Amino acid sequence: MDLILRLFKRTTDTNSHNFWAFVFRKIAPSLLLLNFLYSSLFYSILSVPLPPFILFYPQLNQFTFPIMEIEQKPMKSRFRRICVFCGTSPGKNPSYQLAAIQLGKQLVERNIDLVYGGGSIGLMGLISQVVFDGGRHVLGVIPTTLMPTEITGETVGEVRAVSGMHQRKAEMARQADAFIALPGGYGTLEELLEVITWAQLGIHDKPVGLLNVDGYYNSLLSFMDNAVDEGFITPAARHIIVSAQTAQDLVCKLEEYVPKHCGVAPKQSWEMDQQC
Repeated sequence: MDLILRLFKRTTDTNSHNFWAFVFRKIAPSLLLLNFLYSSLFYSILSVPLPPFILFYPQLNQFTFPIMEIEQKPMKSRFRRICVFCGTSPGKNPSYQLAAIQLGKQLVERNIDLVYGGGSIGLMGLISQVVFDGGRHVLGVIPTTLMPTEITGETVGEVRAVSGMHQRKAEMARQADAFIALPGGYGTLEELLEVITWAQLGIHDKPVGLLNVDGYYNSLLSFMDNAVDEGFITPAARHIIVSAQTAQDLVCKLEEYVPKHCGVAPKQSWEMDQQC
């Protein structure tokens, strides 16, 4: 090792690219092997990734090397598709737009497809484009009458036109394994509260998440807590809504979600009623 360090020190005072190329070809395989073994050992203990092999040799920090990256395996998820409720407005706070992008990246990293309201503008347009560019399937469900106002330019992914708002929400819910609400207005709030109500009634047992970016939904969460205190929502039903401030934390919580409430009627009863 001392010999290697002396060789690297020598090269810092020379412009001999041939000499450097010779040395690098000789030691690179050994360094990569050492880095792999060292990283594997500490990753298994600390569960954190380590820097490249330059960590072993500080003298190399002033150089740039063509290091081969090891492709990471995609994360496994319990969900195939997640429905995201969001608006056609980007919002005034840039954090809302960033949250939509980060959520889209989380879906891509976990190999989760997107179901959403079908618009190509605002937060809808941001998250759908990120997921689509990441190679995942994007399904947009939109009423025919809203297509001229919520879709501009080329559509993203698959667009499924339906006859009205009720059909839109029903189709989105049927396609998804979980729900997430980004910051939004009346429409986003209405969609969120409806799937929470459906869960409370026992129509579905899918996780429902609230991405509380910069405390946007603090007042809504306070309302729910107050409703529990006043006896209008049971503590078990309050557990239906899962909230977090970042996309990564929220998706992790949804992956671990276990229902605590008992539906008013069994899920099978609702399914039979819909078939009648």
